[in-house]
Amino acid sequence: MIRLNENYLKLQSSYLFSDIDKRVAAFKREHPDREIIKLGIGDVTRALPKACIEAFHKAVDEMASDATFRGYGPEQGYDFLREKVAEYDFRRRGAEVDADEVFISDGAKCDTGNFQELFADDITIAVPDPVYPVYVDTNVMAGRTGNFSNGRYQGFVYLDCTRENGFVPGVPDAHVDCIYLCYPNNPTGAVATKAQLRQWVDYARQEKALILFDAAYAAFVCDESLPQSIYEIEGAREVAVEFRSYSKTAGFTGTRCAYTVVPKNCLAYDSGGAAYPLHRFWNRRHTTKFNGVSYPVQRAAEAIYLGDGPRQLREITDYYMANAAMIRGRMTKLGYVCTGGSNAPYLWIDAKTDSWNFFDLLLQKAGVVCTPGAGFGKCGEGYVRISAFNNPTRVSLALDRITKVLGG
Repeated sequence: MIRLNENYLKLQSSYLFSDIDKRVAAFKREHPDREIIKLGIGDVTRALPKACIEAFHKAVDEMASDATFRGYGPEQGYDFLREKVAEYDFRRRGAEVDADEVFISDGAKCDTGNFQELFADDITIAVPDPVYPVYVDTNVMAGRTGNFSNGRYQGFVYLDCTRENGFVPGVPDAHVDCIYLCYPNNPTGAVATKAQLRQWVDYARQEKALILFDAAYAAFVCDESLPQSIYEIEGAREVAVEFRSYSKTAGFTGTRCAYTVVPKNCLAYDSGGAAYPLHRFWNRRHTTKFNGVSYPVQRAAEAIYLGDGPRQLREITDYYMANAAMIRGRMTKLGYVCTGGSNAPYLWIDAKTDSWNFFDLLLQKAGVVCTPGAGFGKCGEGYVRISAFNNPTRVSLALDRITKVLGG
């Protein structure tokens, strides 16, 4: 008989955003005439930048001619994009990254979820709480945890992110093998300083651990004193893999393009303590299980770095950050404590009540969708995440409705 991977039985209900979709769908069935404003998931509303569209059209035209047609491309990505990533996203900020250390993919979610395949089943993993659910669920599927109990999976080392530590946890007292970090953070909107990341890099070097650093929202960092990449920290190349995405910054949520950086001197070890470069194994996994991002999509991504592309990209990120500032201002005026919204497109709001109750209140009374913090972990209870990804008119209308409901 065909047997199930029984680790899937440990997973709690369905994926967080599937639960939200079900509640929203039920509300629509009951109130078909009510307009819903979504400030929950991080799905963008702005069209692709003009530079990307022009590059897309040109690349599609190339595909229409035998002389310029492209078939299978390199699974790791075309050199023209990998070289732009290394130069503009890293080297110009003082972070040494070579083009062949960049792996183009169809999403940071996919890469952060898949990278754990390279590791032994019995490693010790540290995850922040609250946390992006993909980090947790993919390791549960792989069998690295025990059962779910009292809001957490047995076997993980949870790093509490609280208001007291600014939602940036300190290093653990004990040894761990792998650490997931995300800054600017999803869901809290918190950012980490260079000094805070330095502690993690030093810890990882001491423990021969690996940091999986999710920097999908790096382009939203406005404060130049804050790091956009972990490779701005000396020694990070030895102990860190970084994930980035074009989804939120350039509107590629429906177009699909991202990348992962695996430095060639980043090491992992076998059971006897012998060291191996992770680059070699991620390259093997990537070329075996992934067929590459399409040529037109990669040309569109390249356009972000050329000509007027950088200005167009900044205009989009500024657009969403203006929404974030509006949300932060209104919620603060209503008496709610907020984190994020200044260097990240998310706001983490102390709901003063159960997070799912607050979610239902805004949905039922205001027709506004947020994300309940409890879905991100035990420490997320009592908070909600509000996303700045919408247009200013609808954000303002949503805030007017919220103000009316909350009695401000």
